[in-house]
Amino acid sequence: MSAPSHAPQPQAAQPQGARPQAARPLRAHPGRPLRGGARVPGDKSISHRALMFGALAVGETRISGLLEGEDVLATAAAFRAMGAEIARGPDGVWSVAGVGLGGLSEPDDLLDMGNSGTAARLLMGVLAGHPIRCFLSGDSSLRARPMGRVADPLRQMGARIETRSGGRLPLMIEGAEAVLPIEYDLPVASAQVKSAVLLAGLMARGATTVLEPAATRDHSERMLRHFGAELRVEDRPGDLGPAVTLVGEPELRAADVAVPADPSSAAFPLVAALITPGSEVRLPGIGLNPTRTGLFATLKEMGADLTIENERVEGGEPVGDLVARHSALTGVEVPPARAPSMIDEYPILAVAAAFAEGETVMRGVGELRVKESDRIAATEAGLAANGVSTRSGEDWFSVTGKGPDGVPGGGTVETHLDHRIAMSFLCLGLAAQKAAAIDDAAAIATSFPDFEPLMRGLGAEFSGEAIDD
Repeated sequence: MSAPSHAPQPQAAQPQGARPQAARPLRAHPGRPLRGGARVPGDKSISHRALMFGALAVGETRISGLLEGEDVLATAAAFRAMGAEIARGPDGVWSVAGVGLGGLSEPDDLLDMGNSGTAARLLMGVLAGHPIRCFLSGDSSLRARPMGRVADPLRQMGARIETRSGGRLPLMIEGAEAVLPIEYDLPVASAQVKSAVLLAGLMARGATTVLEPAATRDHSERMLRHFGAELRVEDRPGDLGPAVTLVGEPELRAADVAVPADPSSAAFPLVAALITPGSEVRLPGIGLNPTRTGLFATLKEMGADLTIENERVEGGEPVGDLVARHSALTGVEVPPARAPSMIDEYPILAVAAAFAEGETVMRGVGELRVKESDRIAATEAGLAANGVSTRSGEDWFSVTGKGPDGVPGGGTVETHLDHRIAMSFLCLGLAAQKAAAIDDAAAIATSFPDFEPLMRGLGAEFSGEAIDD
C-alpha cells in the first residue's frame, strides 16, 4: 500500500518509547566521597553509526560495547523496519546483516527516533540516497528541534522533504532516484549535518564534498573508511576547517566494531569526583578522539587532577583510562573554537564551574539553544535554583563560581526531558551544601540507562523524592 502524499501531522506520531505520564523525581544527597572504578556506556555517536553502516554494508557486522540506551535502540528498530537483520547475542555482542547500499526497503509504518537528534539527522542522509518514501517522528523534545539545516543540502542532492513549520518533525522524506553530488559549505560547524550529506553522497555518482568552518567530530569519516569507503580530508588555509570529500557508490563491506566508552557519559562521574571532597574515580576505556576531548582540556586548565593512563587504539579510535580526583578548580574562559569538541558537555562543565573560584565564561555555544532543550536556559535556571549566579547572551554564558564548599544546593531543577541536564544537576547535588533534585529522571535512559546504579556503586546517594520548595 503506498504512503499518502502529504507529510504527517503532529497528532499522527505515536512514539514507541513514549515517556510515562508520571514524572520520576530524583534527589541527590551530599556527604559521601565517590571512590572506585566503573565502565561507562559505549559511545552513543559511534553506536548509532555502527548500526547504520553495518546495515548499509554487505555481510555481517558484529558490534561489541554498543550503547543499549533508548536512542540507539530506536536506530536499530528503524533499520530493522527497512529490512536489515539486527539482533543482540547472549554475549552482549550485536550482529547486523546488512542489505547493501540501495537495499533498504520502504517501512510499513512511521519511523520513531525517540529523543535522538543524531539518529534522525543521520537517517535523513541515508534515506536521501534511497528512492523510498519514509515518515520520521520522535518524542516531544525531538519534534521541537530544527531539521531544516539538514533538509536544505539534502534537497540540493535531489531528495524531496516536507516538514512541519519551522523545519520540524514529523517529516516526510522521499529519496532521490539519482543522487546529485554537491560541494556544500556548512553555515555552522555541525557533525550531524556533515554526516547526513556524506551519507547521502554514498549513493551519488561522483564526489561529494563538505567544507567545514571548524573541525567537528570525525566518527563518520573514520567509520566510513573502516567499512571500505574512499574518503579524504584536506586542510584548508587560515582558520577554516577541513574539506571532507567522499567518493560515491563504494561497496561497503561488513566490518566488526568495538565501541569505546562514551566520553560524554564519562563526564558525569568524572566531574562529580572532581567536585566531591575525598573522591577518586577510575573510568577505563574512554574514547579519546581529539574531536571529543574539549572538556578534558578545559578541566585541566581549571586545575583538575585528571590523568590519562594506558592510551591505546581500539577499533580505529584512540582510548585511555581516566582517573579523576577531587580538585580545587579555578574559573577560565573557554574559547569558541573549542565548542565543537565539547558541545554536549557544557551543562556538566557549568556544574564544575559552580564549584570553582572565579568566573567561567563559555563562548560560541549558540548550538546549545537547539539541543534536547535550550541547554543554556535550562542550565542557568538549574544553577539559579541552587544558589549560583550566571550571565548569558545568545551564544555565550558564564558561571560565577562559589568555591569548593560554597554551592548552596537545595533546589529542584526542571529537566525538560533532557538527559544531560538531569545528570548534570544530580552531580551538583552530590557536592552541594544541601541535596538537589530533578523533576524527572526518565530521560536519562536515552543515553545512560545504568547511570543511577553506576553512581551508587561509586558511593553516590540518591532517593526518589522531590524537594519541597
